[in-house]
Amino acid sequence: MQIGVLRETADAERRVAATPETVKKLIGLGASVAVESGAGAGANISDAAFSEAGATVTDRKAVVSGSELLFAVQGPDAKDLKGAKAGATLAAILAPFADRARIDGYAKAGLTTLAMEFMPRITRAQSMDVLSSQSNLAGYKSVIDAAESYGRAFPMMMTAAGTISAARVFVMGVGVAGLQAIATARRLGALVSATDVRAATKEQIESLGAKAIFVENVKGIEGEGTGGYATEMSDEYKAAQAALVSSHIARQDIVITTALIPGRPAPRLITDAQIASMKPGSVIVDLAVESGGNVEGAVAGQSVIVHGVTIIGHKNVPSRLAADASALYARNLFNFINAFWDKDAKAPAFAADDEIVKGVKLTEGGAVVHERLAN
Repeated sequence: MQIGVLRETADAERRVAATPETVKKLIGLGASVAVESGAGAGANISDAAFSEAGATVTDRKAVVSGSELLFAVQGPDAKDLKGAKAGATLAAILAPFADRARIDGYAKAGLTTLAMEFMPRITRAQSMDVLSSQSNLAGYKSVIDAAESYGRAFPMMMTAAGTISAARVFVMGVGVAGLQAIATARRLGALVSATDVRAATKEQIESLGAKAIFVENVKGIEGEGTGGYATEMSDEYKAAQAALVSSHIARQDIVITTALIPGRPAPRLITDAQIASMKPGSVIVDLAVESGGNVEGAVAGQSVIVHGVTIIGHKNVPSRLAADASALYARNLFNFINAFWDKDAKAPAFAADDEIVKGVKLTEGGAVVHERLAN
């Protein structure tokens, strides 16, 4: 079978869904690989590098029409896949809650679609988890972006001219991105604290050398939803958390927010009043800005100054580390395909009753089949 790798068309998307490394591995399974010309340019991978790895580099029409399986980072519009083979499969980050009409378009076109961001959080799927691989890089980059905007050094420095105090960094939301943000800020020498609605993360925060800031003895603080994601908290907890954060945030130099709830707008963590309590020159990085934002006043795709505080709202942060993000994403895709590869048929066999397949499959046979998208 032929696996096709599409060039990304979304604004500021520099990642690519395959690398020469994974092309070689896919060919090793017995597949042929076609890559759309220019697909790797944003990640500094040339067409020649793909050709040397054994791929055929060609135009989009040939990739789409000749492939049984298509790889992409962000799901293209169904009209951009015109001419695809009947029953062709698309594996990508499909964002169905943000653009349901596009998913319906896939179904109408007869495509089978696999949403890689719906990968179940189970042990055997860890190597396929695109959210974790991309969030890890986003957490790292958030600290680098904050350091660039912050007009001072991160570590404490003792010099003949006097002592420079260490920067105080507060991380709100301790998933994969938050944990990497903590580790990165610590490596840069900052004094780091962190909080999360999930009580189980306290030990993780402390294991990285940061101070855990948690509401105690309030009903509804467990915060653990399905698959390790956070859930909405009780009103009592929200009030207690707001009071705790307000007193803590005023003393911070940098705040990084990472909180997301799948399928819902990002929870509001920082208000305008809390921003006003921070020192001029402080920095906030909102990693949830594309989902509505954790920070009041954050603007997707922009850095704005509110009450003297810089609020950074970069879109698609993993794409700003395109080479590494592409390498990890491409390995996630390969690991996924490899886990279901039928050596005799030299094609993947996606068992309908498999937990992973059920978790990621959105459309098949002309219909939307995922239970979370049921009309």
